[in-house]
Amino acid sequence: MSTPEFDITAGEWHGRVWRLAAPMILSNLSVPLLGAVDTAVIGQLQEPYYLGAVAVAALIFTFIYWGFGFLRMGTTGLTAQAWGAGDSGEVRAILSRSLLIAALVGLVIIILQRPIGEWRFHYWKRVRKLK
Repeated sequence: MSTPEFDITAGEWHGRVWRLAAPMILSNLSVPLLGAVDTAVIGQLQEPYYLGAVAVAALIFTFIYWGFGFLRMGTTGLTAQAWGAGDSGEVRAILSRSLLIAALVGLVIIILQRPIGEWRFHYWKRVRKLK
């Protein structure tokens, strides 16, 4: 099996790296910006508990988003290997499996959102009593 040769000194190399890296950079910047924009908008309201609620919601959203980063990062590596090997069938299979896992996990989160929320609020009330 031969490996492709790259001329690292070529100016084209930087362009290729930026074409690959730019979407990931934008993706990683979008989540904190979402929380910042929500905070800026809700910060205009008069009651401070709105701001606290948005901060907690942004924290939960960020936790869930990064909690499933394994799916994104794992899929990237496997897809790169299959793409490099020229196996488009495996690329499609990896995409299908990843989408299926994401759909199933999303469905479980939607189904369990109320019981998890009720448990969490019950827990918060108990913690508040301890203070």
